[in-house]
Order: sequence, then structure tokens, then C-alpha cells
Amino acid sequence: MPEQPQKWPRGAAWTLTHAHDAGQVAGIRCARWNITRYYKPLELREVIGNVTIDEVRDKARCQKCGSRDWMSAQLFHATGEQAHTIRFRRLVEIRWERRVIWRDE
Repeated sequence: MPEQPQKWPRGAAWTLTHAHDAGQVAGIRCARWNITRYYKPLELREVIGNVTIDEVRDKARCQKCGSRDWMSAQLFHATGEQAHTIRFRRLVEIRWERRVIWRDE
């Protein structure tokens, strides 16, 4: 007899790591410009941390208008034709800048 999947505990947060393990895709949309960008949850976790999709929406900012007010985010399973046509934004590198600030006395 095949093993039954374990039930998800009620009230437990569904984080980006869980979404990656389940094969989900993160879609972040700016309603003002009607732009949707798709991300791999594991790469979002590298930048934002292992948070829920609601926290991703709160931290996301539109690249075009710079606003956080119009943003929405969702996790979903890409199926059928959608799985072949989605263009992902991929993480290339994370740069940390070091700036020196001087003050005259």
C-alpha cells in the first residue's frame, strides 16, 4: 500500500522553501503597469529570506514605478502550455557595496 502524504499542520506558514519543494512558481505583479514577473522560490529566498508569499508582496517593489502599493504576489503550479512559455527572472549575483563617508573636523 502506498504511503499517504502527511497533512500540513493547521496554522503552519507555507514558506518559499516549501513552495520550492512542491514545485511552485512565484508570480509578482504590478497592477498599475500590468506587469507580471515570475521567479523561482529558491532564488527569492536567497534575496528576501525564507518568508511567506504575503511577506514577499510586502517587500516587493515595482521596477518601473518604484511603488509597493500596487504589488501582488502568488504561488502557483505552472501547468501545460504555461510551463513552457513562462520566462523567469533569474538571480545572477548579489552585490554588497561598501561606501566610505568622510567628515571634516
